[in-house]
Amino acid sequence: MDIEEAIELLESSEDHLVIERLQVPVPLDGPLPDQLLKRGIYLDIETTGLSLEKDEIIELALVPFVFDENANIIGIHPPLNMLQEPAVGTISEEITSLTGIRFDDVRGQVIDWQQVRDLIADAVIIIAHNSGFDRPFLEKVEPMFELKAWGCSYADIDWRSHGFESAKLEYLGLKSGFFYDGHRATMDCFAGLRLLSDKLGDTGSTGLSYLLEFARQSTCRIWAENAPFEFKDELRKRGYRWNDGSDARPRAWYVDVRESDVEAELEWLRNDIYQDADAAPILTRFNAFSRYSNRV
Repeated sequence: MDIEEAIELLESSEDHLVIERLQVPVPLDGPLPDQLLKRGIYLDIETTGLSLEKDEIIELALVPFVFDENANIIGIHPPLNMLQEPAVGTISEEITSLTGIRFDDVRGQVIDWQQVRDLIADAVIIIAHNSGFDRPFLEKVEPMFELKAWGCSYADIDWRSHGFESAKLEYLGLKSGFFYDGHRATMDCFAGLRLLSDKLGDTGSTGLSYLLEFARQSTCRIWAENAPFEFKDELRKRGYRWNDGSDARPRAWYVDVRESDVEAELEWLRNDIYQDADAAPILTRFNAFSRYSNRV
């Protein structure tokens, strides 16, 4: 029995599930003539830790991709992957276990930011799987990222409504029938692009189409400043997150909602949390050019 026959046999059984290793896509050869096509960048970074103030980027991967007016990904261009030796002169064992990157791997390595600028110059959107993490780190070292529209393949798609219980990248891949060697930046980019290429459920629309639809909308961050402490569990259950104020933003619970849902959310806060019809939570509005940035 060869491998194809074995796969066919397993797929015919209700007791087995076959998943395949993610294949590295073949880059497009040469320019594409269709003027309706647009170019995006899917990127991922690895860092020495989670602190924007203290930690540094040690790996950056960017994969340029081309998509059409129906949000179908036509293909990718050659990826760019670069390493950076951190100024602190070390990489912790914890970070090495998470990323596979040792200090010897990055010793003497420097990210060429001019090459990065050239690559992203004509991109209409930058996408990462956790843009709330990646964008602030990148804007800290390269201002050109401040000028770009951003999307997030983790947060901008309602994965749960399409049958996924988690939006973690490796889980989404397994549920979509593939696995890969995760936690290295370029492979994470390939996995993210594969997910954005797939049609979601029975909709006939790609993951990218849902992401772009969200990116075109305005969203609002509602800060429940001075919310009574005894209602913290209710806020958490509704999806609010706590900000401790160390980043110069309000020390408060907050949630991001679509513009169309703002009034309903404010009504819930006034009735169920503040119990005051005149309460006026702080509102911060975002679009794709400001969303996920710490500048706002």
